[in-house]
Parts: sequence; C-alpha cells; structure tokens
Amino acid sequence: MSRRVIDPGGPLRGRVRLPGCKGISHRALLLASVADGRSVLRNLATGEDVARTRTALEAMGIECIDTDGSVTVVGRGFDMISEPDAPIDCGNSGTTMRMLAGLLSGRPLDAVLVGDESLSRRPMGRVVEPLRRLGARIDTTDGHAPLTITGGVLVGADVELPMASGQVKSALLLAGLQASGTTTVREPAPSRDHTERLLAALGAPVTRIDDRTVRVGTIGALDRFDYEIPGDASSAAFLVVAAATVPGSEVTIEGVNLNPQRIAYLDVLRTMGADVTTTVVEERLGEPVGEIAVRYTALRGTTIASTEGIVDELPILAVAAATATGTSEIVDAAELRVKESDRITTTAAMLDAFGTEVRTTEDGLVVRGGPRRGATVDSAGDHRIAMCAAVAALAADGATTIGGWEAVDVSFPGFESVLATLRDAA
Repeated sequence: MSRRVIDPGGPLRGRVRLPGCKGISHRALLLASVADGRSVLRNLATGEDVARTRTALEAMGIECIDTDGSVTVVGRGFDMISEPDAPIDCGNSGTTMRMLAGLLSGRPLDAVLVGDESLSRRPMGRVVEPLRRLGARIDTTDGHAPLTITGGVLVGADVELPMASGQVKSALLLAGLQASGTTTVREPAPSRDHTERLLAALGAPVTRIDDRTVRVGTIGALDRFDYEIPGDASSAAFLVVAAATVPGSEVTIEGVNLNPQRIAYLDVLRTMGADVTTTVVEERLGEPVGEIAVRYTALRGTTIASTEGIVDELPILAVAAATATGTSEIVDAAELRVKESDRITTTAAMLDAFGTEVRTTEDGLVVRGGPRRGATVDSAGDHRIAMCAAVAALAADGATTIGGWEAVDVSFPGFESVLATLRDAA
C-alpha cells in the first residue's frame, strides 16, 4: 500500500487541462467497437477503469491500436463481437460491468463478467432486472457479480427505472440498439446523458422524449468517428474545491466537459459563495466543452441534496463544507453507501482525522466548518477519498499522510502532478 505526504502551502494558480472524461471514454470505446470502420479517440481517460473496458473489448476480438497519443478502434458492427475465451475481469469498474451487460445481452455468445472484491459487493440487480425486460438472460450471485450472460434475441420494451442511473440507462440503450422494435427508458429524474448525446451525433435512431425519457431503435452498425474527448468534469471538481478553499488561489481548467448533468456541483459551490464561472467554447459530438474558472473566497454552510448529477462529487463537497462558516448537511445520499467504499462512512472518517466536527446520518453527513490539522488518512481503497484527503490537506495545519494512494490510479493517475503544477505556478 503506497503512501503520500501532502504538506500545506501557498495558493494554487494557473491554467491546466485534464485527462478525458471517464464516462465519455467508456462510452466512446464501446460505441467505436460496434461502428463501421476505424474510429480515432484522442485524450482517452488514462485510469484503470477505462483500461478495463478497453481490455474487455480486446478480449472479444476488437482491435485497439495506440498511435501518437490516440487510440484507434477497429469496429465492424455488432456482429463482429466474438465470445471471450475466459471471464472478463472488470476490476473495480462498475461502469464497465453494467454497460457490457447491456452490450453482450444481444449477442449470440456466452460471457461471464467478474470484478474485484469491492465491485463484487456493489448491486447489479438494478441493471440486470431492467435488461431482463428486453429478454436478456443474465444470472447473478444474489444480485451481485459475477454476471453470467447467455446472449440472444432481444425484444424492445418500455422500461421504467425505479431510480435514475446513467449507467443502467446506457446498458438498456446498448441492448435496445440490438433489439427488435423500439426500446423506451423512463427515469424518475434526469441522469447523465452522454450515451444518447453521442448516439444522436453518430446518427443512431435515438429520440429524447424529455429529460427523463429516451427511445432507441435497432441499428446494425454506427458510423465511424473521430473524437477528442473533453476533460473530465468530475476530476475537475477536486481542483475547483482546492482553489475555492485555499486562500489566494486562482485556477482555470481548459477543455473540460460542461455537460449540465456533470457540473451541477458548481451550482452547490456557488450557493456556498464560491467564485466560479464557466464558458462554453465549442461542441464536440453533442457535448459542450469549455473552461471553468475559480478563485478563492470564503464559503458558507448549506444543505446539499443528492442527485444523480452530483453523487460522485458529494465527498469533495463535504471537504468544501469543512472549510465553510457554519454547518452543512448532505441529505438523501444513501447511494454513497454502495460506491467503491461506503462513502458516508469513509468521508466522515477522513474529515474526522483532520479534526472536523462531523457526524453521519442514515443517508448523509452533517459537517461543521472550522480549522483543520494535519492528519493520517486511509483511502479505504477508494480513489475519491484519497483525492479528497489531498485537497483537505492543502490548507491544514501540518503535514498529512494518505495511505492507499494507489487507488487514485483508478480514475486520475496524473492528479498528483497536476496539483504540483498548480502549486509550483503559485
């Protein structure tokens, strides 16, 4: 288990670009694999999760070629996906497992999807049950991985999800592209819409009825595409909160994804008094791309209600709350308990180590802002907890030691160097 020592210091200043959006990278790889021709993907996310999706595709006969910082995916439509020789190891990537379940459900092959200890604890019934509505044959282990898939003929259906989930919706859309008739997915609230944006840009038969309902028809293959994947908005959240909470900081993040479903956390920070602006510069295959600029200002406490758009950012918002004047409460966030760790428990333990007054509730946290001392923190194998601790350490009184630092490689291997660049620039 690797460790990192973070010393407090001066402000963060400068302009940076980030690795590609993890969620879009997964989807771009999957859709390129069933496109007709050679698709070129630039700025693909570099973390282990996306690498798991690429490795899975290669295990099913899809050629992925590294060339001058880009990845060329040789697709020949859905029919060219072949049966893997061994179980596909999704590692810690729930996105890989859930989306592959949708893709493989419509193929005439057998496949087994496995994951690491953490992923094997995460709920998979939420994706398997809706896929079964289309005729998918998938067996689980008490609602968890391994998933045993016996692919075959799918029939379009009208599926109403009990909870909003961009991953589950995407799995259904990938299955629906192969099903006879049309497939309609309805959610109780809007969720991340990267899949339908990319499908629409590629000319697929997809229709967004409203912000909670999407419909897709059958297609044999998608058009090949070239795509420079925008910077990851969730990774940006750590730098945004760092700049918003370390006095004197001023940071601009360039070329970042500004999809409204991915930057709702900025609205929370603005409610807390943060000085944050966004500027859309261009659109890439349906996704708005531009800049996030943030300057330090004193924050105040607030109530934060979980939504699909900010659930991944709740731990770093809790770090922001720990610096704010007054008390903040995170509510309706039970979903945090079934992430890479129980993030309600691990976020509370991380803040407590810094001397922050924090208590857990059944579905959230109550955080009272105040000064922080240097700490010794265990990431619990969770990449977001490790990066949250690094941000909290920047303005603490004394050095902080973070155990389990290798977890950062799951999503943002370059985090430490980007942070160092901004600190050196100051």
